[in-house]
Amino acid sequence: MRDNTPLIQLKGVGTKTKGYFDKLEIHTVGDLLTTYPRDYDSFEPPVKIGNLSGGEVACVYAAVTGTVSEKKVRNLSVLTLTVSDGTGLLTLTFFNMPFLKKVLKKGGYYCFRGKVSAHGTKASMEQPAYYSYQDYMELTKSLLPVYSLTKGLTNKTFRKLVEQAMMTCVWEEEFYPPAILDTYHLLPEKEAIRRIHFPEDRECLAEARRRLVFDEFFGFFYFLRQNKKLCEGLKNEYCMFETADTVRFLEQLPFPLTKAQKKVWQDIRNDLGSPYCMNRLVQGDVGSGKTIVAVLALMMTAANGYQGALMAPTEVLAVQHFETIRGYVEKYHVPFRPVLLVGSMTAAMKRQAYEQIASGEANLIIGTHALIQERVVYRSLALVVTDEQHRFGVKQREQLSEKGVSPHILVMSATPIPRTLAIILYGDLQVSVIDELPADRLPIKNCVVGTNYRATAYKFLAGQVAQGRQVYVICPQVEEGELDNLENVVDYTEKLRAALPETVAVSYLHGKMRPADKNRIMEQFADGSIDVLVSTTVIEVGINVPNATVMMVENADRFGLAQLHQLRGRVGRGEHQSYCIFVSSQDRKETMERLEILNRSNDGFFIAAEDLRLRGPGDLFGIRQSGEFAFRMGDIYGDSDVLKEACEAVDRLLVSDPDLETEEMQPLKEHLRYIRANNVDFRSI
Repeated sequence: MRDNTPLIQLKGVGTKTKGYFDKLEIHTVGDLLTTYPRDYDSFEPPVKIGNLSGGEVACVYAAVTGTVSEKKVRNLSVLTLTVSDGTGLLTLTFFNMPFLKKVLKKGGYYCFRGKVSAHGTKASMEQPAYYSYQDYMELTKSLLPVYSLTKGLTNKTFRKLVEQAMMTCVWEEEFYPPAILDTYHLLPEKEAIRRIHFPEDRECLAEARRRLVFDEFFGFFYFLRQNKKLCEGLKNEYCMFETADTVRFLEQLPFPLTKAQKKVWQDIRNDLGSPYCMNRLVQGDVGSGKTIVAVLALMMTAANGYQGALMAPTEVLAVQHFETIRGYVEKYHVPFRPVLLVGSMTAAMKRQAYEQIASGEANLIIGTHALIQERVVYRSLALVVTDEQHRFGVKQREQLSEKGVSPHILVMSATPIPRTLAIILYGDLQVSVIDELPADRLPIKNCVVGTNYRATAYKFLAGQVAQGRQVYVICPQVEEGELDNLENVVDYTEKLRAALPETVAVSYLHGKMRPADKNRIMEQFADGSIDVLVSTTVIEVGINVPNATVMMVENADRFGLAQLHQLRGRVGRGEHQSYCIFVSSQDRKETMERLEILNRSNDGFFIAAEDLRLRGPGDLFGIRQSGEFAFRMGDIYGDSDVLKEACEAVDRLLVSDPDLETEEMQPLKEHLRYIRANNVDFRSI
């Protein structure tokens, strides 16, 4: 889908509306059609009041049992009434709708639809929609798309423009050959995009989504295989042997390596001394001690007279790594001559760093992705240690090879992925696993609670801050209106400021902030100036704050278990006991049982396996996984079957036509070329 027609050319899109879509990074017809719904409004048949559950959106068909009462709160009109269907009572509240006193008559039957709040045996709805029975039953036959919005933009406007774009779009030729469409039972692209926006039923939606998920996985695996081909048999230009420096360093450390760490360190030493270039992943749960293994590899590189680079996902974490390494130099006299290189440095500071790197004066360069993107000339770069956020793919390899460098690559990952999936997803890497935690790690204490626990939780947060500790609070959206009925960072920050003592410093962080502002907030949290940080999942990677002891996750039921475990990994990094509070907005039995897995276990690999077992195909409405495998539609757990099929399809294709030279493969070749040129949704390209 590559229609680059400017969105403003659509009827009804003026400067104001264009501005709303610009905020959502939707600029063309192609952007619009590939911005898929984040949910669908399905009008389920009415349920009995006695069967309602708190947190769910439901419809009841019930009679008004008494007169509608009205009261004024400042300039706000508040109407309250009670309805019944013989199985229970439901209290309804409407704001600024005084005319309903004349519409909703005592004894009249209506369909009321809204989010249910439950307090003991009492149930209520605020601002529910109301319909006649006939009108509502007509709606049960449809699925209406619901999009992620910004203030000023409505779903109705979004849907109308998508309908118009579907008719005016310039569609390319289907890029898969018929054999792939038939073998894997895939819809044509145009039909899949039409159905994903306007599905007739759940079955149509599932078929459309399956095609789009297959596309994502197919592109990912195609470029993964290219990366593997590029790396296989790459000659080791920097053959190394272990020196006394790493041995002395390990003897001086105040803790011994675990058996798993020793095994991984042996794998890395063997790679660095082998005839071929290393391309290895170290996969380990949060807190398993991956960083010290990376430091050993960099130390071996420096001791052999070469340069190493350590890439971090954020400037704050890069600075933290730099300070830690400098501490090792001072305390243990290790052979590092480190230099920091990050985007916020002044031009003069960067020039000095470039000179130290080019001359070889610096043998360990620590920074962000700028280490390979900026005009850095290395004297002898032999090892790049990166994290899963900056996974090395074809483009990164080419960038370095253009400088005459083919370094060893070591990727660190805290994403717990079951072995069956890891073999597929990390197909271009040798994999080492650190599967045990250091003995001195205090297990995190967990609890899964409903929203009625918030007041108690706030007291606990205040108590931890009073003891000198710090707190993370995670919300699934940045501001009101993006996702319905979910907590948002901006409003929740104000809520916490009102609920906690004035002495508690509360601030927020989210991905839409300017990089300089994000860095400032993370630095303030890292140095203790902020007590409570309210954030989206942007903090899943990026800062290491050992003093943070509480992680509270709102709307935890909307996240995958593996992602919740990743978030939990932000705490438990220091000497103090740490806690994680998962707040569920739904009290359904199956929801609470699923979250209880986190309560019972701190083992990321066990949790990932349970996530794989419990997720339905395409958990479309959950909060998107972040990290390396953050596909737009695909979910490596819920869509594992499609993932395996896409992997198989790529492997078959590369056997039969490795260079995509046949005539029927030309549309696919052009499609993949477009993906690569535009970095479409694949972090490894």
